[in-house]
Amino acid sequence: MKVLIIGANGQVGRHAVRMVGLSTIHEARAMIRDEDQRQAMEELGAEEIVIGNLEEDFSHAFENTDAVIFAAGSGPHTGKDKTVDVDKLGAIKSIEEAEKAGVQRYIMISALGADHPEEGPEELEHYMQAKKDADDKLRNSSLNYTILRPGKLVNEPARGKITAKTSLDNTDSDIPREDVAAVASASLTIEETNHSVIEILSGDEAIGTALKSFK
Repeated sequence: MKVLIIGANGQVGRHAVRMVGLSTIHEARAMIRDEDQRQAMEELGAEEIVIGNLEEDFSHAFENTDAVIFAAGSGPHTGKDKTVDVDKLGAIKSIEEAEKAGVQRYIMISALGADHPEEGPEELEHYMQAKKDADDKLRNSSLNYTILRPGKLVNEPARGKITAKTSLDNTDSDIPREDVAAVASASLTIEETNHSVIEILSGDEAIGTALKSFK
């Protein structure tokens, strides 16, 4: 599949570009905002580069695209306006454009706790609400989706093992960004993840095994 990675220059996105690029069955199409990011994407293994901005018209990015990994985000500590523009409106627009383009598969990297924004820290409520609104849009779309909800993200080497559940009992852990990207890449072709919301943290199971039995 030709996989459009939105937010390719982000911390999770870079790992996703590399992993999809290494695949023998996928091609990575990296969507970036600035031309000066092109070389980095090519070095990571992107087959194609698309210049696009979530706050503008980026419909052209979906040409010749079979699947999407949405790894973009304003971050939980940005202002509310930017969070709405990127994490909510940008994500929703990408879902609409994917539907128009006939995209087969859509992987959303969301956040643990997005279903109940009011239950988390007050300073993160606007961020979680934006994630929830985008997730709800995707669940109500015609796309074959997987919504991944990782817990606390850390910049550590991949551990390669996760815990994956529809609803995790214990959320007092973290997960490397590299593992989140690996889960997103693996989800593209694991049928058990179709039309599912999956909460993920580091754990004891290999990624493929966990994704085939997460329910």
